[in-house]
Amino acid sequence: MSERKTVTDMITKESFKEALYNLGVEKDMILEVHTALSSFGYVVGGARTIVDALLEIAEDGGTILMPVQTGDNTEPSNWSKPPVLPSLWKEIRDAMPAYDSNSTDLRGMGAVVENFRHRDGVVYSNHPYLSYAAWGRYAKLLCNRQSLHFPLAEESPAARLYELKGYVLLLGAGFNTCTCMHLAQYRAEARPIILDGSSIQTSDGKKEWKKYLNLALDVEGFEEVGEEMRKKGLVKEGSIGSCHVQFFSANKAIDEATKYYEKSVIYDLYR
Repeated sequence: MSERKTVTDMITKESFKEALYNLGVEKDMILEVHTALSSFGYVVGGARTIVDALLEIAEDGGTILMPVQTGDNTEPSNWSKPPVLPSLWKEIRDAMPAYDSNSTDLRGMGAVVENFRHRDGVVYSNHPYLSYAAWGRYAKLLCNRQSLHFPLAEESPAARLYELKGYVLLLGAGFNTCTCMHLAQYRAEARPIILDGSSIQTSDGKKEWKKYLNLALDVEGFEEVGEEMRKKGLVKEGSIGSCHVQFFSANKAIDEATKYYEKSVIYDLYR
């Protein structure tokens, strides 16, 4: 927290929970949550308070789901931010530690996800790159099967979220963070296929660089889909402190995104 600005308001666990209930969040819901902690202003207890509140909301039959992406454990020839010299690709693959759900570093996921992933009772979908973590009633069902190939497609927590009619909660985050919407890119066959790879640990305890197929996923169109949903009244919006909150059906978002990509896709070669 900046020392230059006087704190004039604060968010507590109880005020946070009350705001979510007022927005329409219910205790038995399945929630895919994306959070930008810095958007709130001062939260007493920081990320721990946000996670405590979410778990308390879900403790009577609900489920909390968060992506826990480990972006460094990916094929270095596909990196662009920053790119890597081709002469280093093999060396990076050989040196990359095997994926471990507890210790592999997350990349760009934020403090709330980092706090959540280490809570008692959290289970993982266990993909070496595009995994999810979940807690609550349907945590194991959401995470018990995720394909190595095309990991956010029909054998993924995103697809299980759709089947179970879950919801998405954006806490200071935009639609471009909404991981489940990638399912629409698979359903619309809207992106070219790429060869990716990650370092994994084999059943005999050895490290192996495992190659797998995926789409060249991006978030192009996510914000446009969000704007269309807001025009249709499909997004509930509110504020918690200085944080802009958006709450909506995952099914509606994925369906709207699928329609968007069906109309705008330029990758007809791959359809």
